Amino acid sequence: MMRGLIGTSAAVLALLLAQAASASPSVYTTAPDEPSAVTVSAMGDGRADDTAAVQQAIDTAAAKGGGGIVFLPAGTYRISRTLFLWPGVRIFGVGEKRPVIVLGARTPGFQKGVGHMLVFAGSPRERDPKDKREIAFPPPGIVPATKEVADANPGTFYSALGNIDFRILDGNPAATAIRFHSAQHSFVSHVDFDIGSGLAGLYHVANEAEDLHFRGGRYGILAEKPSPAWPFALVDATFEGQRDAAIREHEAGLTLLNVSIRNTPVGIEIDRGYGDWLWGQDVRFENVSKAGVIISNERNVYTQIGFQNVLATNTPVFARFRESGRTVPGKGGTYKVSSFTHGLTLPAMGRMGEYRTQVEAGPLGALPGPSAPAIRPLPPVSEWVSVRTLGAKGDNRTDDTAAIQKAIDTHKVVYLPAGFYVVSETLRLRPDTVLVGLHPSLSRIVLPDGTPAWQGVGAPKALVESASGGDAIVAGIGLDTGGINPRATALLWKAGANSMVNDVKFQNGHGTNRFDGTRIDPYNNNGTGDPDAAKRWDGQYASLWVTQGGGGTFANIWSPSTFAHPGILISDTRTPGRLIQASVEHHVRTEIGLNRVQNWELLAPQTEGEAGESGDAVALEIRNSSNILVANFHGYRVTRTRKPAPAAVTLYNSHDIRFRNVHVNGESGLGTCDENGCATFLRLTKFPFDNAIRDVTHGLDVREREFAVLDVIGKPEPVAASTFQGARVKKLADGFHSAGGGAVDASGKLYFIDRHFQRIWSWSDEGRLEIVRDAALDPVNLSVDASGNLLVLSSFGRNGTVYSLKPGTPDTELTVIAPTARGRRNAATVMPVNWWNNGEFKDQLDFKTYEFTTLSEMFARDMAVPKAQEYVSPDGSLALPAWRVFAQGPADHRGLRFSDSLDTYGFVQGRAGERVYVTNGSENRTYSGKVGAGGALTDLKVFADRGGEGVASDPQGRVYVANGQVFVYSPQGQEIGRIDVPERPLQLVFGGKDRQTLFILTHHALYAARIDHGPE
Repeated sequence: MMRGLIGTSAAVLALLLAQAASASPSVYTTAPDEPSAVTVSAMGDGRADDTAAVQQAIDTAAAKGGGGIVFLPAGTYRISRTLFLWPGVRIFGVGEKRPVIVLGARTPGFQKGVGHMLVFAGSPRERDPKDKREIAFPPPGIVPATKEVADANPGTFYSALGNIDFRILDGNPAATAIRFHSAQHSFVSHVDFDIGSGLAGLYHVANEAEDLHFRGGRYGILAEKPSPAWPFALVDATFEGQRDAAIREHEAGLTLLNVSIRNTPVGIEIDRGYGDWLWGQDVRFENVSKAGVIISNERNVYTQIGFQNVLATNTPVFARFRESGRTVPGKGGTYKVSSFTHGLTLPAMGRMGEYRTQVEAGPLGALPGPSAPAIRPLPPVSEWVSVRTLGAKGDNRTDDTAAIQKAIDTHKVVYLPAGFYVVSETLRLRPDTVLVGLHPSLSRIVLPDGTPAWQGVGAPKALVESASGGDAIVAGIGLDTGGINPRATALLWKAGANSMVNDVKFQNGHGTNRFDGTRIDPYNNNGTGDPDAAKRWDGQYASLWVTQGGGGTFANIWSPSTFAHPGILISDTRTPGRLIQASVEHHVRTEIGLNRVQNWELLAPQTEGEAGESGDAVALEIRNSSNILVANFHGYRVTRTRKPAPAAVTLYNSHDIRFRNVHVNGESGLGTCDENGCATFLRLTKFPFDNAIRDVTHGLDVREREFAVLDVIGKPEPVAASTFQGARVKKLADGFHSAGGGAVDASGKLYFIDRHFQRIWSWSDEGRLEIVRDAALDPVNLSVDASGNLLVLSSFGRNGTVYSLKPGTPDTELTVIAPTARGRRNAATVMPVNWWNNGEFKDQLDFKTYEFTTLSEMFARDMAVPKAQEYVSPDGSLALPAWRVFAQGPADHRGLRFSDSLDTYGFVQGRAGERVYVTNGSENRTYSGKVGAGGALTDLKVFADRGGEGVASDPQGRVYVANGQVFVYSPQGQEIGRIDVPERPLQLVFGGKDRQTLFILTHHALYAARIDHGPE
């Protein structure tokens, strides 16, 4: 019998016909004039197995290099195994009716665990016969199971699927339609999911999705944190009839815009033990019986929940809190929630936060009609005119300026087939122009380096410029201004509130491909500039510049050109505008800038600061502006970052700025294979932004890096510093680049490291500030043994190096310590004081129970594992476990080394059985645990719902936690005070002769506070 046979059953055929009758209309009713496209040749009758034919077309498109375009004609395509959508490949359904990919009833492999119909994949395995290692990170849920395909990852760009429906027939309870795990410029759009007996329509999420409609299934979406760890925007979507919840997720950065959920027990469920940066705007709940949203981990900074303009009917409970059981009931049978926020709420600039739930809601007589789509539809393909038919070549050589401009002047809808279209003058759009492509890497407008009209000093000159006002559209193309065109701005946008820019990549920098499809390396061999020294970083105007009354909708934007300043600039406009899911990255000074702007919303903006170019960059700069909403903002610095930066957001003379859900982070998932095999690992930079926001005008900082609510007013009140028992914070020394790794000896003398300058310092009341050693040995962290020897951890070498030295001895004396097998020694164990551990880049779903391992459970599991080797100090009193070191980059000094012991701000010591305090930044919590063999930490208990940088305890048992400021806790874990520090505290160490001096290390300075012996 044919596997998954359908078509022999009249009932099944009737079901297919009924589903087809309710299907959404096709977006691409005819195939665009795309010479490069590969068209699937298959039966498409719903009976034959079309898996191989569909996969062959995708493989053919991928083989061209740099991705490709696949057309799937109208029809019903039955599959029996997982399809792989390779990096950079986009597949679109074409025809009067949308094509449907169907999973036949009881298809083998889709009954247990998770089985995916289609996977957004990484590159397939190209095995070296001598290489016996498995590929890194094959995604679970492939049918049939294989380890020869890599998961998509933060470097998987441009993959997309549109205008194709999915149906899951009976007997496939483990089936999901799409594993959507990818990175920039990936999307799923215009899809109906008839999930039926299946598990979910989307498993995992990435980047952005539009016009999706989920019917049936256990869940519509089942998601964890996206692969690159930044927000996911879902726009213009509906959910209906899910058995458990419309959306079940955690840490997905879920941003909902114009989303309706009906006829299901739960709207959005956040998993046990997790939070999310959840923002919902223009959301509707209809007949949601248990709760519109279930909120977990309610007293954690990573739980940031916000809704604006929510309509509900027959939804008696708007919000339910999992742990406490409390609820926020609806306001009658039909009601409107104008605003709902929950999470760490900041009362004002410069102040620390507290947990609050705030609701503005009231009853309605009846629900209003549905909202208009947030994303405008494109004109029908029948109106698209290809520039190739009007003489453009797209061959990366011919000057196509005249041909493209003529097309714009004579036709409303202009289509750019795949090609690189070289221009030498500005392309000027008409007020109603629609300039469209299907792939922003393959369909590109290119300004060659050194084009005369863009040279010298002068006003900005656009590559593409819109007319003032009007409702123009630019979608699906790439804009490339080169690296030697100083007057260039790629897209100068002056169109009106109804205009749109969607799925546009501003080329150069990361993710940029050449004409032949090969990827450009944007760095010279030490990451300090472009490989071509004539190409100047930060040497052009903004890539996207909205100005002179411009506005509209800007969705799925990727702006990583290192040559531009900034990536996106919005200036001199009061016209309403909305930015939806933009990745703005790798700029030298500013990623996103606003100046003299009103009436804008920035929804799910994500920025990324790279080590080479972005050491001094701010993520978002707002000047002279008001009435701005910033929701689900992720300001990220990569683990490779080597220097501190003051703030992610800077404000100048601005007010009525509403921040909702702010996430300022510096962790990253990295993958590597070495002689020990392949692994996914998460690393934390020591240099996330020191502050989330700096109001430069008023001299106020927001130290909280994670919070749900802050409203910026025009004249904030001054902030008085807090203290504990009269402790006075005194600056002892400053001028450091990045101090850390502090430890005290038996006399209470402090030793610490300035890593950038490779110096080891000491401080004592007698000697004040002294240089202990000054040598190019890459010191990172240190500890002091019972005999006063410094045990120094260095980042030098593939696995790092440990050496010892005695303060005061000649600089020529140094002992390298080799790791030895863990033994039974009467030695204190040296362990990191701060950690980042949450397994976010590895599937955490138990495929038997469909429950996720919580962050706390993962932390406890990983911390309990002893290390096989250790480094022992010269006198045998200290043992530093040998944590596994991961290498990235070259094997020489340019390469980077990561490990738990290298990444921490400092060490803590403890003997076997003793209880010590550590912090986990991925939860923002402080734990206590018992020291075990080989650095194992067991019996972990949450001590405080704050943590992240450092923790120390005084002789009275009080505990001091560095988390924006220094928070003081009683031995029982009650917060009893706070010590405010002029700079962000990072490591805390008690020293001095009586151990009552709290040394506070910041990046640039050393502070101290004398703690009174008095009672709590």
